Amino acid sequence: MPVGAMPSTSTSTSMSASASVPASAMPSMDGMGAMTSGDGLSATRNGYTLSSATTRLPAAKAFGYRFTIVGPDRRPITGFAVDQTKRLHFYAIRSDLTGFQHVHPTMAADGTWTAPLAALSAGTWRLVATFTPDSGSGKDTDFVLSRTVTVPGKAVDTALPAASTRTTVDGYTVTLTGDLTAGMVHPLTVTVARGGTPVTDLQPYLDSYAHLTAFHQGDGAFAHLHPTATVTAGHGGPTLSFHAELTRPGDWRLFLQFQTAGTLHTAAVTVHVS
Repeated sequence: MPVGAMPSTSTSTSMSASASVPASAMPSMDGMGAMTSGDGLSATRNGYTLSSATTRLPAAKAFGYRFTIVGPDRRPITGFAVDQTKRLHFYAIRSDLTGFQHVHPTMAADGTWTAPLAALSAGTWRLVATFTPDSGSGKDTDFVLSRTVTVPGKAVDTALPAASTRTTVDGYTVTLTGDLTAGMVHPLTVTVARGGTPVTDLQPYLDSYAHLTAFHQGDGAFAHLHPTATVTAGHGGPTLSFHAELTRPGDWRLFLQFQTAGTLHTAAVTVHVS
């Protein structure tokens, strides 16, 4: 089904057909060629655990969330492969899919990571770590693990915006093109414009010209939509291509991060997957 379309309605936006491949017909791979393990709904997978003693975070206050990645030998691991210029990516997302943060923690010699989170609003948050061990039984496997935490106070949920093919942020218009079906690997095209003019001055960000992640409405499953090409020149745009594998039907909230003139922009848009 075309990006942004709902099953019982039609859209006036013309969407090009996209080739797709059943996810079961090919291994799930990340942008570096590693096997992907998990949808981010568990703290433990294949003997690896996202471990933290913290279950509550302070409201309206920046906080350094401390955690370790414990291996099958029950000891914190310290060796991680580099993926998109980082050894570990860390995300915070509220249960209503608002408040998205994507940060890059620092690791101490003993394997303890500290994620610098900006102030969080009251409610339940899922904290997601993605990483690839560089040795052991999990070598070359891209793990996606998470824990949930509570921020005290009166939580007020925000309704998820309707599915769409377009969104705007900081004066930029982001348009999505592609057909998305659950359990299939699809190409997804993103174009960026400003004032009706195609943007061609996208700066490198995490070894690409944009970073795209998604969370499923309902269970909060995580997906990283991998770019099909890395940076080859100083500037990029207006068209960006991704491999999209969204495992569940329903609505997903996509977060596209791109950089221009030294400023990082985060565009959010809801897409419907049939």
